[in-house]
Amino acid sequence: MQEFDALPRDLRAWLAQASLPWSTQSALRLWRRLWRRTGGDTGAILAALSRAEARLIARDAPRVWGAGHPTAQAQRSRKSA
Repeated sequence: MQEFDALPRDLRAWLAQASLPWSTQSALRLWRRLWRRTGGDTGAILAALSRAEARLIARDAPRVWGAGHPTAQAQRSRKSA
């Protein structure tokens, strides 16, 4: 819990509503990379975190929920475009 409490406040808030069980280490690693890339624009960082999570869900959806899951179908549509 100490690791979680040491995270930036905005990252903690994002993780509290995240769909995936992010580890504090991986979330902080991505946060820092995005911080450097965006110059510390918290809104852009949070949006990028949400996009990354959506990509992970879409990638795993066919295996977890089957090819008929809407997220899996949306991922296939983007690949074929």
